[in-house]
Amino acid sequence: MSVAWVTGASSGIGEALALRLARDGRRVVASARGAQALDALAAASDGSVAPLPLDVCDADACARAVAAIEEREGEIGLAVLNAGTHVPMSASDFSVATLQRLAEVNLFGVANCVEPLLARMAARRRGHLAIVASVAGYGGLPTAAAYGPTKAALINMAESLKLDCDRLGIRLQLVDPGFVRTPLTDRNEFPMPFLMPVDEAVDAFVAGLASDRFEIVFPRRFALLLKLLNLLPYPAYFALVRRMTGA
Repeated sequence: MSVAWVTGASSGIGEALALRLARDGRRVVASARGAQALDALAAASDGSVAPLPLDVCDADACARAVAAIEEREGEIGLAVLNAGTHVPMSASDFSVATLQRLAEVNLFGVANCVEPLLARMAARRRGHLAIVASVAGYGGLPTAAAYGPTKAALINMAESLKLDCDRLGIRLQLVDPGFVRTPLTDRNEFPMPFLMPVDEAVDAFVAGLASDRFEIVFPRRFALLLKLLNLLPYPAYFALVRRMTGA
């Protein structure tokens, strides 16, 4: 059986997904910057998850990681590019440095993995690639002036690659979570509609990976609400966002 590679696997959705894929019988390689957290993950999986520390901001290290996985563990059949971070940013604390930091991790960290993966998957004309963005990429939201643009860029990138990947025999999926209870969302100081336990989120994630849908979303009602919201004229959009968030 081919290997499943999960980045951003030291906590939250990535950690829970790696454990779930291992319980389902997959050989999993888990990556994140924190070696200690990855070792704990490997122990919790009884050795079914192999730890591979990685800083996704280092493009050369990502290329080496892909090569090392395929040399040691086998062909990467599924790659879930989940590494990301969040720093609230609004007009009062707008910072180019914060935007650059989030772009390096959330956008370029994914792209650094996509490049070597696509090269190998295209050469063998098979593979499954899941890019984790967020419903925050659908439209502008308060305090998401840095986070939202990075996720919007991932959505656009996945949409742009979809038809090419179909032609190359690569199954590309976009994953857009809403609010899931993780260490990242624990930082939020605003109401989080439809906040979802991580185990339920992973159930939806795994079901989506097994489906033929391009976009995997959870919770679905919240994603649908935000999609409909972004169809409205701006005056109505901003009025409803203000009401929903208390901004």
